[in-house]
Amino acid sequence: MSDELVPDPRQMRASDADREKVAQVLQQAHGEGRLDLHELDERLASLYAAKTYGELVPLTADLGVPPPTVLPVPAHHNLPSSRIGGAPGSSTSFAFWSGVERKGEWVVPPTHTAVAVMGGIQLDLTKARFAQAETTIHAYALMGGVEIIVPEDITVRIDGVGFMGAFEDATHKGAPTIPGGPVVRITGFAMMGAVEVKRPKRKKIKGQKRDELEG
Repeated sequence: MSDELVPDPRQMRASDADREKVAQVLQQAHGEGRLDLHELDERLASLYAAKTYGELVPLTADLGVPPPTVLPVPAHHNLPSSRIGGAPGSSTSFAFWSGVERKGEWVVPPTHTAVAVMGGIQLDLTKARFAQAETTIHAYALMGGVEIIVPEDITVRIDGVGFMGAFEDATHKGAPTIPGGPVVRITGFAMMGAVEVKRPKRKKIKGQKRDELEG
């Protein structure tokens, strides 16, 4: 059976009962003083707008309690750990007044350095494999841009700095570590440029109400 036929548990639709369980956890955390009223209101708004299990889990990830929803277990060949292994590709991406794009089924080495000087670099990890379980990407943008696309089955940790520029984390902040999956640490520096780390865009499937992630 191919991976496309195995549903991603995080993308499965959550029920009203699932949302109510999360709401109870949030209310309890507020009562114990772990969330203030503003934080409670924000999380409840996100909760009732959530459609999938994957959107529910981050809402309680920092409260020291297990997720109130039980996700189905995916098939063995679709586990995040299947992304690990393979001969590593290039350790450097460099763009000077030009553009560099890495996407598809490439193998990310343990350390990869991306430098964009008045140019643009896109590192798409959506279908990538990783030579090792932990990977570090050093991203540097000088009057240029580095875009890194990280799928939701990869744990990402970001600690870059921007000076007269932006080092932006557009991923789901507070998302828990994916057991057995790759961990990607992204660090670096942006000066008069931008480094943006984000999740894949969602696209509408005609005739379906459910969103799917773009490959």
